[in-house]
Amino acid sequence: MIRVAGVRFKAAGKVYYFDPAEMELFAGDNVIVETARGVEFGTLSADIAEVEEDEIVAPLKPILRKADENDVRRHEENLKKKDRALQLCQEKIDKHGLEMKLVDVEYTFDNSKVIFYFTADGRVDFRELVKDLAGVFKMRIELRQIGVRDETKMMGGIGSCGRELCCHAWLPDFEPVSIKMAKVQNLSLNPIKISGICGRLMCCLQYENDTYCHLRKGMPDVGERITTRDGKAVVMDVNILENRIKTRLILEEKSDTKPEKLSTEYYVYGKEEIQRAPNKRNQEKNFVKKPKKNKTSAMDADLSSMSEEELMQQAELLDLE
Repeated sequence: MIRVAGVRFKAAGKVYYFDPAEMELFAGDNVIVETARGVEFGTLSADIAEVEEDEIVAPLKPILRKADENDVRRHEENLKKKDRALQLCQEKIDKHGLEMKLVDVEYTFDNSKVIFYFTADGRVDFRELVKDLAGVFKMRIELRQIGVRDETKMMGGIGSCGRELCCHAWLPDFEPVSIKMAKVQNLSLNPIKISGICGRLMCCLQYENDTYCHLRKGMPDVGERITTRDGKAVVMDVNILENRIKTRLILEEKSDTKPEKLSTEYYVYGKEEIQRAPNKRNQEKNFVKKPKKNKTSAMDADLSSMSEEELMQQAELLDLE
């Protein structure tokens, strides 16, 4: 077993592990640590714990010391310099006419480097910009291109639920989200309703996905023919959370001369009360297996540019795969 301390450098940032040596530290303590990009100011996310050696990536970098008042003051001064740095950088961007959107800036604790974060549609040649910035700041300059999700995480905002964005408030990492999750949860495939401020699928679609997938096992699809204690029936609606399958009984089977006749009344069953036909998918009409190359694009597509019909097609594709 080895002692480790989890340190965050931002409120909702990723936790990195460091070697606390013999220091006694607790959750919420500010510390000075050595990182790959220099000396940094961070905060313990939890009390020091012991973990198995194979659970960490060795060697651990050390915690140099617990932050004192001077360290805290210096960290606050670095934060105050952000607005001025953003203004100067934006002026240089405008001067060079670069197609890039400046998002945020960070000073390393020891002021050895300043890092600018930006978004852009493609690659940007910012070599001349770096030279100008180095002449102004008199320190190492790093420009880092980020995606729209990372931009939203840095900027923050209010989600459609009325609460602060999860990615900005507490979510340390982005989990994979697909449109199939919205379909499993019987949500509207309207892009406006299932996409976040960043224009991508909302992260919260993933929160309850495992529960929905577990409860959905054994549940039929709308339109499926099933066998019940009252006879054969057609599924009209499915409520996964309440385990309710709403059906209409088949009074007369479809023939060459007569259409299928269904009951006017609805009958409700639980999934343990019905029997599904074997190899249901093989019996579906007009079943055409589409190539899998679009599966990734369905997860990563910008929903704001897709119509509801296109989303339905993507969802059906993922469901078939």
